[in-house]
Amino acid sequence: RAKTRLAATLGDRVAAEIAAAALLDTLDAVAAVPVAARVVALTGTLDNAAGFAEIRERLAAFTVVEQRGDDFADRLANAHADAARAGYPVLQIGMDTPQVSAELLAECARRLLETTAVLGMALDGGWWLLGVHDPETAQCLRGVPMSQSDTGDLTRKALHDNGIDVTLVQPLADIDVIEDVAGVLEACDPASRFARLTRMLG
Repeated sequence: RAKTRLAATLGDRVAAEIAAAALLDTLDAVAAVPVAARVVALTGTLDNAAGFAEIRERLAAFTVVEQRGDDFADRLANAHADAARAGYPVLQIGMDTPQVSAELLAECARRLLETTAVLGMALDGGWWLLGVHDPETAQCLRGVPMSQSDTGDLTRKALHDNGIDVTLVQPLADIDVIEDVAGVLEACDPASRFARLTRMLG
């Protein structure tokens, strides 16, 4: 689904193409990490999505579950529970950081094995990654306001208030609005879908 704040500036079609490129680059990075299981929580249908054929083909290497919940915080917490059914710690990321590499994700996974939780702050004040051992830990997300400039700090506080020690990992820029594109592009592999598309769009 196209990001609404990008769509307001670029239009629905271009925003959907950027979202598809970001998702596919993220899936590629996750697929290259040597982990026990890979789960994608999706909302809506892919049938009308930009790049749906390539996305559907890429998702064949993942377990796909439907997102559950009334709001974003609920969906995040429920995704942790669904992914944890395999019995492993869960490292959760979104699709807003297409510059993420398999090496960085592997390092975050290693850090999670050494601590109770890891949190990757986004430069806009949110977060791009959360890793926990027990899905119950992620239930505290339900009380955290999302998509705010202090969401990252509030998430860290919610974890601490529930007795969870949090290890911070590398912060990243994420893409929500048109002004974010240049910073994310600079950090991307030049051959990535996101980089190729956004350079073409100018």
